[in-house]
Amino acid sequence: MGRKLQLSIIGVVLALVLGAFLLYWWDSAYDQRIADGVRIGGVDVGGLESDGAADQIQASLITPLQKNVIVRYGDAKFKLRAEDLKIRADVEGMAAEAVAASREGGIFARSIRRITGAEVDHRVKPKISYSKSSVDEFLDGVAANVNREPVDASVAPTAGSIELVSSQVGRRVDEDRLRRDVERALQSPDARKIEASVEKLEPQVTSDDLADEYPTYIVVDRSNFSLRLYTNLELEKTYTVAIGAIGYDTPTGLYHIQNKQVNPVWNVPDSDWAGDLAGTTVEPGPDNPLKARWMGIYNGAGIHGTSDIGSLGSAASHGCIRMSVLDVKDLYDRVATGTPIYIA
Repeated sequence: MGRKLQLSIIGVVLALVLGAFLLYWWDSAYDQRIADGVRIGGVDVGGLESDGAADQIQASLITPLQKNVIVRYGDAKFKLRAEDLKIRADVEGMAAEAVAASREGGIFARSIRRITGAEVDHRVKPKISYSKSSVDEFLDGVAANVNREPVDASVAPTAGSIELVSSQVGRRVDEDRLRRDVERALQSPDARKIEASVEKLEPQVTSDDLADEYPTYIVVDRSNFSLRLYTNLELEKTYTVAIGAIGYDTPTGLYHIQNKQVNPVWNVPDSDWAGDLAGTTVEPGPDNPLKARWMGIYNGAGIHGTSDIGSLGSAASHGCIRMSVLDVKDLYDRVATGTPIYIA
């Protein structure tokens, strides 16, 4: 090998060594600098040193996170206070991850990227922690204030009438979605206000369904000795009745017709007032005071016909509701087992 060739090879080697040294030196100058295109929680930190990135994260991400999170539903507003959250952030760790992402790819890849102005498409997820128990308590509070069970339409009977109670649509917060929205807000300064997603809960019985739910309804007004029959929640007919005498009061409250019988058998109560008939059974006939029809209500008390027409409009029975034979037959044909009966 000639002298001239040797010198040429040595020159090339030295140039390569010098180039490698300069390249290493140049790359080392960017050791703590974050590549363009790197973002931390939406904050652009490209071109910053590690310390500068930490300052930028603190100013643009962490400090704004100290604001309250607001959840709205209609006119209601619920505030998750920042001081209750005890927010903590690993600022240095996020900056270090941004630097590490900028150093990926090897020295030649990094150098080419700097020369060409190419960016590193990397997103660093914020390393932020907070009091999960405070979030749980807040979400429970929102649900407790917003959630409402649906209310079925119903009737509220009184001695003189029946009042219609309208149905109400219920509502329920989508707690899983609200939790995701709140947790997202706790990582982003741009999402501090949240509209709660609320599901409507329809009642099983609406106001429009109420008449079908109560095709017949009976109201007994003891003070006026009257029985009112409502059909489809409209007053159909009023009957004069007798009720229990003092000491044998007709039971008050809401009941329903439990059983029905034509020409009923009288199972005589085992009570002193029944005398020798106590505990016996009396078949239909002139000796049976339960005339024509029977509609059982509660504990031996019921509605039945009577031959003692003069007792109607007074407190005369041993707890039952007496009607004339014509009236009890008429009522019997109009109502079914299960018909509500309110006695006031």
